[in-house]
Amino acid sequence: MKPLIILLLTFIICLFVIKFTRKEYDFALSARVAMSMMLVFTAIGHFVFTKGMSMMIPRFIPFKESFVHLTGIFEILLVIGLLIPKLKVISGWTLIIFLLLMLPANIYASINNVNYQKGTFDGNGLAYLWFRIPLQILFIIWTYISTIRI
Repeated sequence: MKPLIILLLTFIICLFVIKFTRKEYDFALSARVAMSMMLVFTAIGHFVFTKGMSMMIPRFIPFKESFVHLTGIFEILLVIGLLIPKLKVISGWTLIIFLLLMLPANIYASINNVNYQKGTFDGNGLAYLWFRIPLQILFIIWTYISTIRI
């Protein structure tokens, strides 16, 4: 829920700041800035909640904590790419693929009741997917419209 709030609030604020400074709306840029802010927020989570996010990864995958850190760094690189005009399309496609690849971790976490913030197994379970899957779809559509389709 927090990433969605950050995405929407940043979008609205950015939209009006751009309108005030440039005298016109730039929906695509506002959407990319908002997605970038949301990704910075989630990337920070990779370093703050490393233990819990490691629990979201299936047991057969080794080096879980390193993987969590690398994906956090990767999100920061995507942020940079989304904000550089010449890199926005490739960054958009890369982010879409990344979001699709992260969905199984969210499914695994809900099946196993992972609470990534606490690093425990008392999470919301499968009910979490009723919110997470549509949210992931929204992020994918948002990325597509603001980076590729424009």
